[in-house]
Amino acid sequence: MSLQIKWAENAYKKSHKNWENKVLSEETNKEVMAFHKSFDEYHKTPFENLEHLAKKLGLKAVYVKDESYRFGLNAFKVLGASYAIGKTLADYLEKDIQDTPFAYLKSDAVKQKIKGVKLVATTDGNHGRGVAWTGNQLDLDVEIYMPKGSTQNRLDHILKLGANGQITPYNYDDTVRYMIDKNKDDKGKIIQDTAWEGYTDVPVWIMQGYATVAVEMIEDLGDQVPTHVFLQAGVGAFAGVIAEAFVMTYKEKAPRIIVVEADAASCLYESVQAGQIRNVAGDLNTIMAGLACGEPNPIAWDILKESTDVFIAASDEVTAKGMRILGSPLAGDKRIISGESGAVTTGVLSVIAADESYKDLKERLEINEASVVILVSTEGNTDPQIYQDIVWDGKYPSYQ
Repeated sequence: MSLQIKWAENAYKKSHKNWENKVLSEETNKEVMAFHKSFDEYHKTPFENLEHLAKKLGLKAVYVKDESYRFGLNAFKVLGASYAIGKTLADYLEKDIQDTPFAYLKSDAVKQKIKGVKLVATTDGNHGRGVAWTGNQLDLDVEIYMPKGSTQNRLDHILKLGANGQITPYNYDDTVRYMIDKNKDDKGKIIQDTAWEGYTDVPVWIMQGYATVAVEMIEDLGDQVPTHVFLQAGVGAFAGVIAEAFVMTYKEKAPRIIVVEADAASCLYESVQAGQIRNVAGDLNTIMAGLACGEPNPIAWDILKESTDVFIAASDEVTAKGMRILGSPLAGDKRIISGESGAVTTGVLSVIAADESYKDLKERLEINEASVVILVSTEGNTDPQIYQDIVWDGKYPSYQ
């Protein structure tokens, strides 16, 4: 195994000059930000300017959004989970979310009204932790399903928040189906970031919740216009909404969007080559547990098909390199502890910028001394032992 990436240009990308929004609007972004700011734990996460890394790679600037600080949960996923839960409960209470800030939902009177509601989700770890954390504060029952290959450490994080949880013998996508079947006759509210027939509202709400990441980055950029945004993807919900936020903001000056997946679960990479959604089956074995999803979110695919320049599938060694680059930075740059799914875009950028084998891709993307590149470290060391094994010893989880 080695530092390898596969890439495919997107022949279906549309002009951004007259972009038609799919899930976002200025009003939605304001609503999402207001809801998240109603949490005591809210603060803007760091947006680090890695000047020395940029110089090393021959670029103008490299910015990394560090989501390990989000709500004390070490990952961005709580943004989508909490907002979707807020919208779900607002509907349950027959109210508008503008009238249900988190302090209101946490009040004793409202807890009595929502008592008996159960939250259900499938997760590789971070999404389920966000659902469990939010549910815990509202005294709600939470049921979490995790795919095979999930570590006991990640399950324990969820159990410690008072949720019920289990690791199934199925891959991620089959675990989603298992969850649906187990709860089809139940009153539980499924909080899932992928969509299927008859289930689209919650996935859209989750995507909208992720917009907080983009709103903060765009605000911090100020007058600086980014040229490239690298986004990691599992089902594509995060990548889709961040891509739309940048296109919506910058229109015809929008940055190039590069979507990165684990090569063992590269459903979007396969889909762009087919011109339609293609699923990837099997065990989906990759150290990038948060990206081990073989079936795209169709709502996200509609956005990414029109906004993305290049889709990339990366080997595990690429994200391991990204973890080491961010964790052992050049002198003067901020250290970022980035997990297996958080660092893959950094690894990909380093390979494209420095490896002559990808000279054609570098030229097609116009990555050069004028490039202002945006990366998002979507998680910290969510499993500290795996992080240490990979960064210190190049040792991958036993299920590989």
